[in-house]
Amino acid sequence: MANKRDLKRTINYITSELFAETMAAIIYSEKVDKEAGDNLLASIIITRDDFIKRVSHPEPGMKARKYFKTLAADFNNSMSEIIDRISNLG
Repeated sequence: MANKRDLKRTINYITSELFAETMAAIIYSEKVDKEAGDNLLASIIITRDDFIKRVSHPEPGMKARKYFKTLAADFNNSMSEIIDRISNLG
């Protein structure tokens, strides 16, 4: 298991890349609905904050290995959804 600092860096890196990709899609595509793009940007920020909090404050009573495996799976699923939403923007 990686330490919490590395997990937070990875979460920040991935979400910042998706944020930049969404901004590029909004700026450079004429077909993109600006409101949908703004909602997607807000969703990325909220997701980032949620996962950073979950790394910082694990659930009590749950084994660390199981908790962080579940966290990683949830993060991957969430990022897959966001990637799909980005690709459907324009």
